[in-house]
Amino acid sequence: MKFLDEVTIQVVAGKGGNGCMSFRREKFIPFGGPDGGNGGRGGHVIVRACGNRHTLMDLRYRSIIRAQSGQHGKGSLLTGGKGKDEVIEVPIGTLIFEQTTNELVIDLKEEGQEIIIAKGGDPGFGNAHYKSSTNRAPRKTTKGFPGEFYDLRLELRLLANVGLLGMPNAGKSSLLRGISAAKPKVADYPFTTLTPQLGVVQTADKPVVVADIPGLIELASQGAGLGFQFLRHLSRCELLLHIVDISSGDHDEVQSQIKVIENELATYSDALKDKPCWLIFNKIDTMPNDLDWVDQINLDKKYDYKFKISAITKDGLPILLDTLQTWWEAKED
Repeated sequence: MKFLDEVTIQVVAGKGGNGCMSFRREKFIPFGGPDGGNGGRGGHVIVRACGNRHTLMDLRYRSIIRAQSGQHGKGSLLTGGKGKDEVIEVPIGTLIFEQTTNELVIDLKEEGQEIIIAKGGDPGFGNAHYKSSTNRAPRKTTKGFPGEFYDLRLELRLLANVGLLGMPNAGKSSLLRGISAAKPKVADYPFTTLTPQLGVVQTADKPVVVADIPGLIELASQGAGLGFQFLRHLSRCELLLHIVDISSGDHDEVQSQIKVIENELATYSDALKDKPCWLIFNKIDTMPNDLDWVDQINLDKKYDYKFKISAITKDGLPILLDTLQTWWEAKED
């Protein structure tokens, strides 16, 4: 399945039906009163969060989404039928922005949460509506009103408790496989992960959702390697795990990789830069037993914890998982 996490659409609610001009005409009642009915309300455009949706791909080719217009009123005081509402199902975690002002309209965080994003037009009145003691045969009707219309930008941000980040091929997908039941693609070349992946780590109290985003490169915060799109998926995470590949054994290279990611987080937003973050040195299985040089790496950012692991052999994973569980339980309390 392809992944799409941002689309722009125009939503157009239905027009209200027109009121009817009619007079009662029956045998033996040649001058019956007005009996023109009102029109029906135009259909609303509704956006609803749905758990079985995981991407905005369904909206990619629906640039304009319209609800049905209301039916016109009829004689014999018949009111026109309401226009059918148009329901747009989107993944949980979708944000809706008004395109021209960039104003956030709603953040759909829960299953079944919905909003009438464009209201259907009010109906017009038939001539029976205008009948009064002084006007027994009104010939006035009104037309239905247009429905609301908006240009919108829909943006999906994954709902996860923990986010994995790092350079391409740092071992994020292998780690996700090692600590959860998720099965992301793993291979020995950069950019194996092309779309964000979610995994669930079972704890004694409550499951922890972990997101693996594609590898970041320098200038990712400015869009390089689609980094800007992927960085936003970390914005909801409560904890970041920064994965670093130490298989080169080169102190300066490893330190440089760490600083690239730190700079990209800081450039993207202060909120992301200041999130709690743990540093994880991965691929210790490729190194000699002496890893003292790792502890001598000069770090600008303060990390709450540092771990040395091998996502492949699972060395160090029990300590990481125990710490994660302790952190999660303390946070829930």
